[in-house]
Amino acid sequence: MVSGTAKGGPGGPDEADDGSDRYRPGYELVAEQLLGYIAEQDLMPGDRLPTEQGLAQILGATRNVTREAVKVLAAIGRLSVRKGAGIFVAASPGALTDDQLAHFQPTSMEHVLMLLDYRRLIESETARRAATLATPIEVRAMRENAELSLTAGKAVDAVEFARADALFHDSVSVAAHNVFLRSSVANIRRLMSQSDVLLFHGDVPGSLEVAGNQHLAITAAIAAGEVETAAELMAAHIGTTQQQFERRIRDRVFNLTTKPAADATPSQQQPSQETSAS
Repeated sequence: MVSGTAKGGPGGPDEADDGSDRYRPGYELVAEQLLGYIAEQDLMPGDRLPTEQGLAQILGATRNVTREAVKVLAAIGRLSVRKGAGIFVAASPGALTDDQLAHFQPTSMEHVLMLLDYRRLIESETARRAATLATPIEVRAMRENAELSLTAGKAVDAVEFARADALFHDSVSVAAHNVFLRSSVANIRRLMSQSDVLLFHGDVPGSLEVAGNQHLAITAAIAAGEVETAAELMAAHIGTTQQQFERRIRDRVFNLTTKPAADATPSQQQPSQETSAS
């Protein structure tokens, strides 16, 4: 059994040693453990994993729960299931080849906080460069996306906000005129979306309206060529995201220790939606 995994039994890993884990869906726990197994074995994109039955034995889980875990990890792009061939570690759509990034643990607070710290550095720099290099057309697109995010935020429309949010951050990175910065921003958001799916199942994390207003403030600073202000506002924006994430973690742990959660399956979730107020 993988170190740190929940003990097996008739119900699989639902009977975890941690009291808060006791009410987490079994597939969610096994998905977390499976990512840990991939990291421990130093498996890289393209490497083949054992069969579902083999993984169930390794993780101390039932085959049904293991199958659901494989499904959710395939849905967020961490595994590739090829009919007749087996289960493989998926290649990242962002071509992340660094060993540490390939083994990102989306349910690890330590990993996510490091990712947010990196995001603050990268996106504040994109905002700084955009304030110097953005063309009028790029500023207009940025403003339109910021306004769309605010409208969606006021309506508490998480799906529409997620779309506008992604467009806004991409438009800022485009205006920085650096393909490597743009790629970094996109990769960070892909990794953050994995945490949203596995930990929060797409729930709205905080005030989307606040995030929309922050988008507009960042846009105004970039349009005015206020380099340092743009960078500071972006850093503060990412800081708000981190505060929301930490609060959601605390709330989630509190809720799990006070009442059972529904044992939803991945088919009931929308793993493709990215709804962080970021």
